[in-house]
Amino acid sequence: MNETTSEITDSKFLRLPHVFLGLSSFQMLAMFRRGLFYTYLSIYLRYFLNMSVTETTLFATLPMILNVLFQMLVWGVISDKLQLRRTLVVIGELLAGIGTLMVFFIHRFVDISLAGWIIILGLSGVEIFWSMSNSGWTSLLSDLYPYEQRNAIQGKLSSFGGLGRIGGVLLGGLLYNGLELKYEGWGFYEGSLFIVAGLVMFISIIPMLMLPEGGVKLNQEDYEPLSSEEVSQINTPYKTSLSTFLIFITVMVFLNFGRNSIAIILPQYLYLESGFGISSELLSYVTNTQSIAIILMGLMVGYIGRMLGVDRTLIIGSILSILALVLIVFANNLIIIFLGNFIRGLADVIVSTTSYAFVSRLIAAKQRARLFGVYNATFFLSWGLSGTLISGPITDYLISIGTSEALSYQMAFLAASFLICIGLGLFLGLLIKQRQNPIDEN
Repeated sequence: MNETTSEITDSKFLRLPHVFLGLSSFQMLAMFRRGLFYTYLSIYLRYFLNMSVTETTLFATLPMILNVLFQMLVWGVISDKLQLRRTLVVIGELLAGIGTLMVFFIHRFVDISLAGWIIILGLSGVEIFWSMSNSGWTSLLSDLYPYEQRNAIQGKLSSFGGLGRIGGVLLGGLLYNGLELKYEGWGFYEGSLFIVAGLVMFISIIPMLMLPEGGVKLNQEDYEPLSSEEVSQINTPYKTSLSTFLIFITVMVFLNFGRNSIAIILPQYLYLESGFGISSELLSYVTNTQSIAIILMGLMVGYIGRMLGVDRTLIIGSILSILALVLIVFANNLIIIFLGNFIRGLADVIVSTTSYAFVSRLIAAKQRARLFGVYNATFFLSWGLSGTLISGPITDYLISIGTSEALSYQMAFLAASFLICIGLGLFLGLLIKQRQNPIDEN
């Protein structure tokens, strides 16, 4: 029996209810924490701690650089060598939770002019441990599910994540200003947002204990093997080379950098008096429009992917990403902002799930953790690096030469849409190349 067939035979346990329950519960808690904490952090840095737009993006850039480096050079190597998945997630969440609480206490008792930099540097250290969790998580999913099911499973997990994100964003909006009884930024400065985020990381360890360790060779004694008909479904239409993988990684750099370069600065724009001047509570509603779209599309993306194919579905997701940014740029009322954010949510699920399914067939099982680290890099770095190198400098420069703040943000959004267009063009070129050469030998 070859490696791929053995891998799928061992994955019968994915049908056990507790496996998906563990995965979905972890995803809900992870997205709850992210929505709670990161939706409002850039506003806190920008308007409470008086950092520039570019400086605020560093809270994602520096941590994500460390995340990617440790995924590829440390945790990915360890995971592939020892075939550890769940263990990395558990240890990573535990240490990250402790680190988050430490960041709060240190930032709270230094001069306010240094507090923002303490948060940025502190979260950079925390991200080293989160990278351990990220590396284990993405590899575990491919260990548990065959290629044909990964798109649908990722979609379902996105829906559960969207539910968690809604709760986190709503609670974060309430805690940010202390239920409107305190001042703007109270939730971070007095610690409630840090404390809740840390506690959620500790709790997220519980559902991970419901899952198997993962790895290429799984315990076959506890699970019934798949039938030969099910095993045969693993066949893919063509072989791939390292060049195909690298081209697709380049595609994802442009798609993710375009989509996520606005993630940090969009709340600032909406919060801006000359923008839309919304409150933290209203911002939670705008953000959760995206979460609702994530839930709905998460339930449908598996079917859409099977009907249209992963390739075509990724093209549709890219087009929707461009449309969402254009709507936000030219929006003159909040209704269009809500619509643009809803479309962003649809696009986010489509791009993330289909790109994961696409790249998973390019990666050999024994190299999953390391090469998924490369793939993850295009996503994680895009949250901060794209803001630091693209949207932040564009916004700050235009403001410095006298352009209105609102227009400066809008031009950054427009630049993001051009990046997605480049990524879409590269992907179309890759598909043409594959159609012309269906068997791409190493």
